[in-house]
Amino acid sequence: MSVPTRQETEHDLIVVTRRIPQAGMDLLETARTGDGASSGFRLEVVQTREDAGLTHAQTLDAARRADVLLCQLTEPIDREVLAANPALRGVAQMAVGYDNVDVGAATELGLPVTNTPGVLTDTTADLTWALLMALARRIPEAERYMLGGRYKLWGPNLLLGADVSPGGSGRRKVLGIIGYGRIGRAVAKRSTGFDMEVLAYDPFNRDGVEADEIATWAELDELLERSDFVSLHPALTDDTHHLIGEAELARMKPTACLINVSRGPVIDEAALVRALEAGTIGGAALDVFEDEPAMKPGLAGCAEREDGPVTVLVPHIGSASRDTRNKMATMAATNALAHLERERAPNCVNPEVYDTEAYRRRIGG
Repeated sequence: MSVPTRQETEHDLIVVTRRIPQAGMDLLETARTGDGASSGFRLEVVQTREDAGLTHAQTLDAARRADVLLCQLTEPIDREVLAANPALRGVAQMAVGYDNVDVGAATELGLPVTNTPGVLTDTTADLTWALLMALARRIPEAERYMLGGRYKLWGPNLLLGADVSPGGSGRRKVLGIIGYGRIGRAVAKRSTGFDMEVLAYDPFNRDGVEADEIATWAELDELLERSDFVSLHPALTDDTHHLIGEAELARMKPTACLINVSRGPVIDEAALVRALEAGTIGGAALDVFEDEPAMKPGLAGCAEREDGPVTVLVPHIGSASRDTRNKMATMAATNALAHLERERAPNCVNPEVYDTEAYRRRIGG
């Protein structure tokens, strides 16, 4: 079977499930209206509201009509979606993670899946430190104190927090990093300015930790017991699901703080609520949630309390800088155009698919 001619493909369709940042939309529009091999394709955005997602039925309908599907982490791209359209050429996800996509099914069906790796490392590491500092210095509480009109006179006992640097005690603080990939290393790099001791645990990258100039390898239990701040950066797998639960929280210092900017299910959120309510740990900051966007009962109340551990909750903004989200959008758009043009995409997570008969059948080769 020959590859379809330009005339036969002029009505190809890229479906964007939710509107991506304008830089990515501009790239797609430029390609659509230009004179390149893939110009003339149709471009459709299913959901333009920032606060609304897609139902599974809407995602399924989008896949049935699309030649290329450009999606987000918020849409489960399961086997049913992937198998819905034999003309679908690829899935371009605007995210680094892709645990919402059944990659195994995609490979079996001859579908390349792409992501946007590397670009958000620094931005996410920056947010990790913003959350860590907010916990240590009780920034959310201090702001509520000011805005509530309660600041009448400076006092020596007002909103006492914790040092991140050696500070008044002169003791180097310990930062424990679980998951020592790109983001974990970037978080560690930022700790040097605070003269911290860094422990790292990553069973998939022990050699990398032991070769690192900043971090020292520690088993999980030791890391939890010694750290003043524990920062989570593992990928979400069966092994890391509820990696931090009741037993692990009990091992932490009562003054220690937990930060999660990885994936919500890495923490047993109900167990975390119980630990915060009981004062088992000193605080927690979450950018991601187990049943996102929902929070486990009691978690919001922990953030509102003034007599317990500091709790900071933010809505999955780890990569939310203008420059980074624009770069992610243009990478996703570039991947989508490669799918459309039947080319090897630059950021394919299942590159072995290109050598399969299923892929050759799918693209008409």
